[in-house]
Formats: sequence, structure tokens, C-alpha cells
Amino acid sequence: MTLSNRKCPICGKPRSAEHTPFCGARCKDRDLVRWLDDGYALPGPPALDEEADKA
Repeated sequence: MTLSNRKCPICGKPRSAEHTPFCGARCKDRDLVRWLDDGYALPGPPALDEEADKA
């Protein structure tokens, strides 16, 4: 699959070379907000709470 055939992972529109892998600045910003708001998570063991470690 070539770059021109791939779709924006947020809205499904064709990708823009300037904003790859997104279609534009709006979808690029939406993705960033998801990361900053913990909208994405990687599988793995739960993180330990620093306060619990001190007790």
C-alpha cells in the first residue's frame, strides 16, 4: 500500500504529506490531545504508585 492510498487514522480521509500520517493539523492535534489525556495505553503491568512505595 502506498502512502497516497493510506487513510488518516483519526478521520479516514486521505493523508497529507505535510501532516503524515494525518490528513491535516486538526487530526494531528486531536491525536496529541489523546496522548496527553492518557487516551492511549500500552499493555503491561500496572505502574506502581510512588506514595505506596514510601509507606
